[in-house]
Amino acid sequence: MGSLAKIADVASKYDVTARALRYYEDAGLLESVRIGDHAYRHYDEAAVRRLEQILILRKLNVSIRDIKRVFNADGPGAVLEVLGKKVDSIDNDVAMLRELREIIADFIREIERADFSGSSEIKMLYDKAREIETKFIGADYAGKPSKAKRLAELAEGLDKKIPDVMIINIQKFRAATSGLASWEEVFGAFNEWREAHDHLFKAVLFDSSNFLTGEGDLVEWFWGIGDDVTEQDVAPYAVTEFCGGLYAVAVSVDADGESHGKVRQKTKKWLETTNFVEDTSRRSMGNVIYPIDEIKKGLGYHQMNLYLPIKLGDESRRCVAIYGFTRR
Repeated sequence: MGSLAKIADVASKYDVTARALRYYEDAGLLESVRIGDHAYRHYDEAAVRRLEQILILRKLNVSIRDIKRVFNADGPGAVLEVLGKKVDSIDNDVAMLRELREIIADFIREIERADFSGSSEIKMLYDKAREIETKFIGADYAGKPSKAKRLAELAEGLDKKIPDVMIINIQKFRAATSGLASWEEVFGAFNEWREAHDHLFKAVLFDSSNFLTGEGDLVEWFWGIGDDVTEQDVAPYAVTEFCGGLYAVAVSVDADGESHGKVRQKTKKWLETTNFVEDTSRRSMGNVIYPIDEIKKGLGYHQMNLYLPIKLGDESRRCVAIYGFTRR
């Protein structure tokens, strides 16, 4: 390949896109050189060797952040730690798969022992299935938790699927806010006031003008308002200024509060593969992006977007407002 290789040649040889090469360079993992006034990237032998190392680690599902740790370390300690954690993770998955296999095999054995012969096979099958289901869900065995509970734990532990995540930048905007209050207050008195003052609000993202956030057992609902809306217009509620910033956005299900926590945790896991980290100076948010009946009828639920505040790992937020808001 010679002393310097063109980006197209490197991409072709290693079956990697030019975009991926530029991404590795932007992430600080790879360096290219430019020849004269040409804008095309070229790679020397050291860069090509570094790329081979990157590709091997990515095939092992090592995150970009951990790869940077490996390359920035003085000795082999970092790579041994990263690969050791990967081995531990695989061992844990193997153990859970073995236990999951045994639970399912036991369930199959119970079905095989059932007698479905006779004139009313379908009814007997239904009755036996209900009987097995009752035992399966409720019975403890050998001092262990119920099979159903353990099955749920194993399924969750083996669920490695990361939701599709979109990074967006929300601009600053003014909003009318309920303030931190109980769910009953926010979706009672404040919601009644909001419906009566719908003319004050404007869309901030898509068709949506509202976001919901919380702290402990309290929640805050805030709605975008125009510059001409005054504090008197929103009384007895307050005007706030939303600081905006970067957010990692993933879709959850509005009808299932438990799913929100799972989606947030998986979004945080996804962040580990990037140069972003969670920005704990701001609250997470959620909103039903398109609350129209056709969507709920088609899916059985509304889609809720969850917004996780993020920043670059080496960047400090300039906005000094607590949780991303400033009060007026």
